[in-house]
Amino acid sequence: QEKRKTAFGSVGRRIPYRILHVINQDGESLGNMHRAEALRLMDERGLKLVLLRENVEPPVYRLMTGQQIHEEQLKRAEKKKASPKPGVVQKELSFSSAIAKNDLETKTKQIAQWIEKRHHVKVTVRQAK
Repeated sequence: QEKRKTAFGSVGRRIPYRILHVINQDGESLGNMHRAEALRLMDERGLKLVLLRENVEPPVYRLMTGQQIHEEQLKRAEKKKASPKPGVVQKELSFSSAIAKNDLETKTKQIAQWIEKRHHVKVTVRQAK
């Protein structure tokens, strides 16, 4: 089985790029540097090197503490949970214009539950005979 690449995590010592753009733990840019120099900085400060963006030239890495990495992973998990799923679920409900009061209340509660679950709701009202 192929190992899935995590969106964010500690890189450690295996860095495939020679030249990196490094940012320190406070968010200040340390500029472009060779991989060996970045690893030396990481060891000196007791931090971990984390890949932030690899689609830019040179790729951006950040020196982070274990606590910062953990907090960032939690933030990303929250954001992922809050974002809508690719296959948006659409619920459809139809009823007659001559619907009884109790039936209408029941269906309104159902609609409220679907909206709470972030489903798209389509309501159709048919004309009574």
